[in-house]
Amino acid sequence: MRIFVINPNTSSRMTEHIRRELDRIRRPDTEITVMNPEHGPDSIECAYDEVLAGRGTLELVAKANAEGYDAILIACYSDPALDAAREVSSVLVIGIEEAALHVASMLGHKFSVITSLPRRMPTRDLHARMRGVESCFASALPLDMPVLEMDTQPEKVKARAVALSRKAIEEDGAEVIILGCAGMTGYAKDIERESGAVILDPVAVAFKLAEALLDLGLAHSKIRRFASPNPKRSCGRADNDVL
Repeated sequence: MRIFVINPNTSSRMTEHIRRELDRIRRPDTEITVMNPEHGPDSIECAYDEVLAGRGTLELVAKANAEGYDAILIACYSDPALDAAREVSSVLVIGIEEAALHVASMLGHKFSVITSLPRRMPTRDLHARMRGVESCFASALPLDMPVLEMDTQPEKVKARAVALSRKAIEEDGAEVIILGCAGMTGYAKDIERESGAVILDPVAVAFKLAEALLDLGLAHSKIRRFASPNPKRSCGRADNDVL
């Protein structure tokens, strides 16, 4: 099977970080390609960044479809352009946030999300409600670190994440912790060993879910919500249409 992984920001360093970790856990018969857009924000830390990242993400979705990949992974915890990607894609598309939220709800009574900055805490709450797992959502706790710093300072991230995980367990009733940023890919086992909680790496979770769904021959339905967009006239630049 062939899985195309999109890092929606433009950080080539983070793209290589994700590629390295997925290469370590992929099945021998799984081929992966990990790419980031050529244009867009270098990190995604607010709704504005998510919108800016959308076009480049959809261009890579088109590339993956054109080149015959079996599945696409959007490796940003906010799942930018996920619904649009499913509309324009004929193959399975998985967002790491959606995947992690549902898996976390299966593994414990309550889960918490460790996020980048305090401003992202309301978004984590909102997205848990949007995905229908609000009854399992305990809290969002900020590392108070920008995304690119998480990618470059793993030991600092791990130490803070361990402290926050313990806080979520003791004060919020969490039993499962989601590392809510692709910049923390590969950090879960070290944090789990120190914190005592079940720690989810959403990139790894979503990737292995993609492998399993492909084994089962499943993809998203195209009947209504993710039906292909109707053709329509676009004004302005000739290349407005992604697919």
